Amino acid sequence: MKDLVIIPARGGSKGIPGKNIKSLHGRPLIYYTLDVACAVASPENICVSTDSDEIIRIVREYGLDVPFKRPTYLHWKAFPRV
Repeated sequence: MKDLVIIPARGGSKGIPGKNIKSLHGRPLIYYTLDVACAVASPENICVSTDSDEIIRIVREYGLDVPFKRPTYLHWKAFPRV
């Protein structure tokens, strides 16, 4: 059985703007998530879902493919709160 790892990485953040690409010990924060994902699944079974061109660039620099940019109509603000 193959595992599928989906990593949602939003570009905007209210608390810490750009937190996924902020440096922590010299590496972008998202690299730590990607390290764990690569430890449990092969690269072709890892999907980063993001609305940010910068996050896409950084994930590709890490060595993983990002086949699409999440469309704005799937943004969390597009859905009414209950």
